[in-house]
Amino acid sequence: MITAYDLAREQFAHFDVDTESALATLATIPISLHCWQGDDVSGFENPGELTGGIMATGSYPGKARNGDELRADLDKTLSLIPGSHRINLHAIYAETDGKDVPRNELTADHFSRWIDWATGHKLGMDFNSSNFSHPLADDGLTLSHPDPAIRQFWVEHSQACRRIAAAMGEATGTPAILNTWVPDGYKDVPADRGRLRQNLLESLDAMRAESIPASLMRDAVECKLFGLGSESYVVGSHEFYMGYAVTRDVLLCLDAGHFHPTEVISDKISSTLLYVDELLLHVSRPVRWDSDHVVILDDELRAIAREIVTGGYLSRVHIGLDFFDASINRLAAWTVGTRAMIQALLIALLELPAIQVAEREGDFTARIALMEQAKAMPWSAVWDEYCTRQNVPVGLKWLGEVKQYETSVLSQR
Repeated sequence: MITAYDLAREQFAHFDVDTESALATLATIPISLHCWQGDDVSGFENPGELTGGIMATGSYPGKARNGDELRADLDKTLSLIPGSHRINLHAIYAETDGKDVPRNELTADHFSRWIDWATGHKLGMDFNSSNFSHPLADDGLTLSHPDPAIRQFWVEHSQACRRIAAAMGEATGTPAILNTWVPDGYKDVPADRGRLRQNLLESLDAMRAESIPASLMRDAVECKLFGLGSESYVVGSHEFYMGYAVTRDVLLCLDAGHFHPTEVISDKISSTLLYVDELLLHVSRPVRWDSDHVVILDDELRAIAREIVTGGYLSRVHIGLDFFDASINRLAAWTVGTRAMIQALLIALLELPAIQVAEREGDFTARIALMEQAKAMPWSAVWDEYCTRQNVPVGLKWLGEVKQYETSVLSQR
């Protein structure tokens, strides 16, 4: 019996594309799933209002209220997504058994249940310091704060997070990426832009004073153009963190929503990799601003994947997701976004080699014709085959499982 995949494989082979090789490579690319989609970035420390320019809109019922519920939701989500992936945590997801543990005193013990769960599922782990939604961040400044005592608190928090990330890396056998993003900035025009940036530079250096093997943990720094409450000035600008990453040999994190609305990170990948060894991506979908919409298979997502694959950067780019939608089923948001990211990578892996040949030969007529032909190639049949081999639902069958889970689990919360 000839299947849709057989026909697709034959069509791709006509253009010298090996679908089996593409599927084998795809299975080796992990996506780091962000835990905060499952509970609207609430965390377990304080059920209060989000600060730091973060906003999760919507009130869809059934959000996770504790670690056990969040891990159960991730279990279900992972069963709907092909491939082997990673889990990305924020420090506010520590489980302290009701004890009030200051963020600068957190240890790996407060994440032992997460670590046990991840190792049991053979998942890699990534981590983030949480420099928001805290009394010492109420004025919008943390690692750059003019008060040395407040600055020191956040330095100690960051140091604690690095040790926690190292413990995660040791337990899982793959380095954990510790990402640092701070909301620091001013709503209105500052009188002195340099002072706080000097503070941030010194704090980051102090944070990284302890040497930790790269086999356990890697540092990344993340910029932002503006945020709620920091519309006029952000301390950690792209130029600031680009310079820091280059001079300190750390990963640069590019978030798809952290630039001007007309900027795209797909165009930054090949440029920045000329100067830094590795990149961390936070793939999101901005809609007019950094609104962290669920990732979909749009042109920019396909362009991001194409840059990574055709540029030969798969070993140098770490792909994480960053969105939080509280207006729809949260498991569906995870599933749609992650499957879209993997689909974009598959499309890139199936790109017609003749496109590159035409460009190198200066035949731009053939290049545009082949690019248009590529859009019509039957990649979806290859995707369905991948899902079948990975024992996850094909097509929209996953949605029925999510609806059933909503009825039996989420609606009971």
